[in-house]
Amino acid sequence: MSHNTTAFLAAVGEKAKALILGSIARHYGRSAEEIYVEVTDPDAHHLLDYMVEPDRGATSALMQRHGMR
Repeated sequence: MSHNTTAFLAAVGEKAKALILGSIARHYGRSAEEIYVEVTDPDAHHLLDYMVEPDRGATSALMQRHGMR
């Protein structure tokens, strides 16, 4: 799954990437850099599995817009 996550985060641009990673980081009490390493790991779950609403829904819509969901 990490290949899709890496491609998605690259496709959405730096601002959206920072918002997504920041949302997950706040939820888990970790840094965005740590979260990036975790969500792009070859054994990682789907990116949306790390997220909570409303950011999860917004990210899902963004994935659909980019043809990645």
